[in-house]
Amino acid sequence: MTGAADDQTSADTLTQIASLVDAFFQAVSFGPGESPDYGRIHALFIDGGLLIKNTAEPPDVSTVAEFIAPRQAPVAAGHLSSFEEAELAERTDLFGRVAHRLCTYVKRAVMDGVSSEGRGVISTQFVQTAAGWRISSMAWDDERPGLKVPELG
Repeated sequence: MTGAADDQTSADTLTQIASLVDAFFQAVSFGPGESPDYGRIHALFIDGGLLIKNTAEPPDVSTVAEFIAPRQAPVAAGHLSSFEEAELAERTDLFGRVAHRLCTYVKRAVMDGVSSEGRGVISTQFVQTAAGWRISSMAWDDERPGLKVPELG
């Protein structure tokens, strides 16, 4: 569904939304000897934006600052030495000044020398602001036995 005024507006909006998602993944990803750029995340969200990890009961709902703090600690302590998260596929719907992107992702990490990999689905909502498109909320769940990541397309 696209409800934007014309095809060019929709294409521009989709590009801006894709850039926000890419910037988020770049901010949380880092290689050995590097540090994540968690500080970049604040500018991607509206004030009051939420991140919701819904992999267990109850959901872990956090502000941007609350999302960053527990992730920064293992990096600072040297336990988490690399992390990569990347979008695999996506579907984006637009209507006026709101948008939704459902994407599948892969994540890879090295924690205390042990490598791990997983996949999941993120539902991200966007709002158009005077400063441009921003993320208003992001909710995700991870693949596990009995819950497989769907094919998007």
